[in-house]
Order: sequence, then C-alpha cells, then structure tokens
Amino acid sequence: MVVDDLAKDYGEVKAVRGVSFEVGTGETFGFLGPNGAGKTTTIGMLCTLVRPTAGRARVAGYDVSQRRADVRRSIGLVFQDPTLDNYLTAEQNLRFHAELYGVPRAAVRSRLGAVLELVGLADKGKSEVRTFSGGMKRRLEIARGLLHAPVVLFLDEPTIGLDPQTRRLIWDYIRSLKTTEGTTIFMTTHYMDEAEYCDRIGIIDKGQIVAMGTPEELKASVGKDRVQIQADNAPAAIAALKEHFALEAAVHEGSVAFSVANGGEFVPKLFAKFGELGLPVRSVAVSRPSLDDVFLSYTGTTIRDAEVSGPNEWMRRMATGRGFR
Repeated sequence: MVVDDLAKDYGEVKAVRGVSFEVGTGETFGFLGPNGAGKTTTIGMLCTLVRPTAGRARVAGYDVSQRRADVRRSIGLVFQDPTLDNYLTAEQNLRFHAELYGVPRAAVRSRLGAVLELVGLADKGKSEVRTFSGGMKRRLEIARGLLHAPVVLFLDEPTIGLDPQTRRLIWDYIRSLKTTEGTTIFMTTHYMDEAEYCDRIGIIDKGQIVAMGTPEELKASVGKDRVQIQADNAPAAIAALKEHFALEAAVHEGSVAFSVANGGEFVPKLFAKFGELGLPVRSVAVSRPSLDDVFLSYTGTTIRDAEVSGPNEWMRRMATGRGFR
C-alpha cells in the first residue's frame, strides 16, 4: 500500500491534509487519531468509499481512484458496527458474501470451512447468528472479511465493546493471519494495549500524520516520564504546573497528568513548590512512557478522552447531509 499526499476536502473543511505513508506486504499497521482527525476519512479513501480531493493511493497495486473495482475485490473490510444478518446462519452470511464478491462456486465450500476454522467457529456454521455472543459475531465478521482471500484487510475498531478475554482471543486470530493467510492488516483501535501488537503505528491529528514508527520507536521519541497526581484543587494544580514549571497538564481519569523528564527526580521539587503554594497533593504516580503518552504528546489529548469528545466522523457527516463524495 502506497499513499502519496492524499487529501480530502468537504467544502471549506479540510478533513485530510496531504498524508503520505507506506504499508508493507504482511504488515500489521495501526492507524490512530482522535475524533475528527481524519483517520476514518483516510480509510474511506483507501477502501474507495470516499473520493480523494487530491493525491494518490495504491492498494494491492491498484489506484484507488482509477481502479476502484479492482481495489474492492482485493480488500476485506470489517466495520466498527455489526453488519451481519442475525436471522441467517453463519454459513448463510458467508455464502451471501461469497456471491457478492464472485468467489467461484467450486471454491466456496472449502474456503468457507477454512475461515470458520481460522476464527474458531467451525462447529457453529449451521447456527443462527442471533444466538451468537458479541465476540462470536465479531469473529464471524472477520471470517467474512477473509472469505474472498483479500490482499489487505481493513479493521475498524475490531474489538470495541468486547470484554478483555474476548479481545485477547480476537487478537490471537488477527495475529495468526500473518502466518496462515499472509494478509496485510490496516486497523484502527482506541485500546493502547492492542496498538502494541502492530508492527508500525501512524498517528493522525487535524488531517495530518504527526508521528509514525514502531511502538518502541514512538515511545522512545517521547523521552519523558508520565506523572499523575491527585490534588484537592485540580485547576489550581494545572495552573501552578504551567506557571512555575512550564509544564502543560490536563485532567485524565480523575488525576492531573503531565509528562516530564526524570519524573522521580522532579516529584520532590513538585511537593516543595506545592507546599509553598498551599496546594495539597494526596498521591502521586510516576510511569515510563506508554503509547498513551505518545498520543498525548503528539495530539494534546489522550486517546480515551479523544474518543468520547465528539460523534463519529462519518456519522456526523451523514447527519449533516454531507455523506460520502
């Protein structure tokens, strides 16, 4: 996959501002960004659901603007929201998908059995989907996305709403695709622990790529410790950190959070200054950089806070009548 200066405008709104990156064959690539950052629009362009305003992209060797049908035949797409027919069996859902994608009839039975086996649903083919748990439905959607043997599989929040045990199970299947199918995976997630599974990660903010690299490279780029304090007066603590230490802080999950070099050495200075100012601190925690810290460093917000800050980008456009163009 090669993306070169890809852009999308909606009137005066520049949703994507010339992004460029490459995803290698068989790579698992994580695409992260806050609401409205442009990640969903980018995925839409790569899947031929949204027409680019400028730039070029090639997916599975095909230009997304000039060879849309070839791109669609070469990709699998698992949406964030369920799209299965609950009153059909698992096999019937898959057979319907096979018809849509023109899978040769002689190959359907073997392919159907293979993908159900891959996601651990080989014994559920005759069962109606309405009897499935949320995790089973998600696994069936992944099986459906793989049925026509796509070169690239797009996963939009593949484990959202699932319990931790089911999330781990789903990821076992996703990671096995490298060895069993050789599939290139392009995915979004707001779970930072899941992003650790990716070979590389791209972070997009305000329509532009702001960081790219392996999880370890990105964490090393931050170079600071994460400090979280419980303070009686969070706004005053944030103001004091900015005034006396030139540090930007924000409230995250009930704590005042900020990044600083050598956090362990900084904490005594913090307590001394806050003592002078009469700002009580009930507790403090210091941790090494994580991917959430990387996200905070490059976008100014944590992924959890960003995901609840506004409506889904596509949903907002559909609600305002702007849709896909």
